[in-house]
Amino acid sequence: MRRPAPGVSAEGTFRNSQADASREAGSEMKEFKVFVADRPGELSRVTDALSNAAVNIRAISSEAKHDNSFLRIVTGDVSTTEKALKGTGMKYEVSEIMTLDLVDRPGELAKVARRLSRAGINVHSLYLLSSKNGRTEIAMVVDDIAKATMALK
Repeated sequence: MRRPAPGVSAEGTFRNSQADASREAGSEMKEFKVFVADRPGELSRVTDALSNAAVNIRAISSEAKHDNSFLRIVTGDVSTTEKALKGTGMKYEVSEIMTLDLVDRPGELAKVARRLSRAGINVHSLYLLSSKNGRTEIAMVVDDIAKATMALK
């Protein structure tokens, strides 16, 4: 059982995905912002490329803006994801993420958001990774992971 980090919540823990010793070396999570056209088949093109490379998607979201559409994808196999996307010629950006393990109850995310806000941290994206046994794991891309880490201690 993980010990909670002070300050996140009475029962929540924070961790940077790259510092999580429970993950295998080379398999830390990152967010891939994959640029796609706003037309049928683009989701299939991206997910087929990842599936064919045996990449498991932990979280995914999309935003369609005609000229600037993209998918945000969190995977746990960064190098294989990069190879799969490069192999298809898709353009993408990679961002570090931080993960939080929170008690699954109203107000826990609000506590985190308040602390980040007070510290001047901008949250660029947010994902629900899992929810079970009264716990919710989320991932966030923030503008300053070190400063966010301090704000959540």
